[in-house]
Amino acid sequence: MTTEKKASDNWRAATRSVRGGTARSGFNETSEAIFMNSGYVYESAAEAEASFDGSGPERFVYSRFANPTVGMFEERLALLEGAKYCRATASGMSAVWNALISCTKAGGRVVGSRALFGSCEFILTTLLPRFGVETELVDGTDHAAWEKALSKPADAVFLETPSNPTLEVIDIAFVADLAHKAGAKVVVDNVFATPILQKPMELGADVVVYSATKHIDGQGRCLGGAILFNDKEWHDEHLTTFLRHTGPSMSPFNAWVLLKGLETLNLRVDQHIRNATDLAEFLSEQPKVSRVIYPGLKSHPQHELAMKQMSGRGGGLIAVELAGGKQAAFSLLDNLKLIDISNNLGDAKSLATHPWTTTHQRVPAEDKVTMGITEGMLRLSVGLEDIDDLKEDLLAALAV
Repeated sequence: MTTEKKASDNWRAATRSVRGGTARSGFNETSEAIFMNSGYVYESAAEAEASFDGSGPERFVYSRFANPTVGMFEERLALLEGAKYCRATASGMSAVWNALISCTKAGGRVVGSRALFGSCEFILTTLLPRFGVETELVDGTDHAAWEKALSKPADAVFLETPSNPTLEVIDIAFVADLAHKAGAKVVVDNVFATPILQKPMELGADVVVYSATKHIDGQGRCLGGAILFNDKEWHDEHLTTFLRHTGPSMSPFNAWVLLKGLETLNLRVDQHIRNATDLAEFLSEQPKVSRVIYPGLKSHPQHELAMKQMSGRGGGLIAVELAGGKQAAFSLLDNLKLIDISNNLGDAKSLATHPWTTTHQRVPAEDKVTMGITEGMLRLSVGLEDIDDLKEDLLAALAV
């Protein structure tokens, strides 16, 4: 037996991050329990039958379908996002794939923004077409391009904002209005903004996806993904079919780790932003840096939109272009002493990566250029270290 502590409608974000979705076992533990079991037992054969045909009380039947620890994570994240429902998955890419495939089918059509994470780009340009789905990518910052692409029917629209790694910011409300007129559901990857800065569903999005591996965990410990939505009919008739029968289940242990991550998400994101803002301004002054892309800087092409959509803050990611191209980018990476080279992001530790050769390596060169990725571009995920130590590390690496 478990006892649930229901969230108050008056609870604010920080309180929901700590207490939302709490369900205690009969031992009344303080921290959430980890239910690692795969299955559940029944008092009788008739009870098992009723559990599977839906005539009995709602209960857990198999952890591939639902699990108490995973359920707590889903409820807490839904409360923080302001969504009615959440389904957790094994990874962020699993969340993206299952959300999109649940919106379309053979003969359908999906429109996406062109500035995407490498694996997301692969889903739209390669995987979905294999299943008979027409896909089209557009410049996410070009309203006319969206209007043209959505002048005919579509099943889904997929976008990242800010995008990975070029930090393009897309007008969610504008795209959502066009998409709904075209009959499409809008799926937004909100990883860079996090639920602390941006609420896509308040701007018209239908589905929000996360790689919980990033800021939600925030300490490089585990993988996880999440799909958030308000449409129960879509879930019952489409999404649940894919989740139940293809098995992209989140581990209960990972769910527990992510629950702990949510408790400090608000505090960590605030510090990520303080450090990133300071570092973006600092890097803008360095002669070997030809361009700094950060939504919080007035030099960002969509700065005003970013401030409107992202609670007036720029986030914890920075893109930096070095005048010396790939050679200069590699030199900086190889001479860092504090900041680590890694393709992950949203970590307590500051991380740097070269998208051209890592996260977007398999994207054709001409497509990378179209996305705005250059050989001299680095993506910095700014961590929680002392800002002066980060500045000194970058300054020394640039001086080589």
